[in-house]
Amino acid sequence: MREALLRANRGSELERLYRDHGARLWHALLGFCGDPDVASDSLAEAFTQALRRGKAIREPVRWIWWAAFRIARGELKERGRRGVVEREDSYEMDEPAVELIQALRRLSARQRAAVVLHHLADYPVKEVAAMLGTSSSAVRVHLTRGRRRLRSMLGETDA
Repeated sequence: MREALLRANRGSELERLYRDHGARLWHALLGFCGDPDVASDSLAEAFTQALRRGKAIREPVRWIWWAAFRIARGELKERGRRGVVEREDSYEMDEPAVELIQALRRLSARQRAAVVLHHLADYPVKEVAAMLGTSSSAVRVHLTRGRRRLRSMLGETDA
């Protein structure tokens, strides 16, 4: 009985986290992987794993973001090995958003993750480093190189 109550409390907490962070995380994942289906699947799987792990997760928000990006990165690697056939997306996006996502796809995975987590998700460099399992200085390098490449691809002069 006690275990069922603890699980219900954890489920309520995760439901609140989903309401508070789900949309922002989904958009960050979309920016990272460029595919709405991968973003949705990664988000759902991260929350599912968090529910399964229960109280073993000390910082649920941070863990869910880390897990969702890890899952998305794994799916992108798998698709690269399989060779993905391009499909016509049924999702409507403005042309600037489509151009940005296409440009983000051409960055390295680390640059893309750093740019998305820092600029779209508003995480400080130190948090991005923790999520990516790297140092703050490495994240700053990825951010600088990623922004430079994005500016050249998008033809913008401002950061």
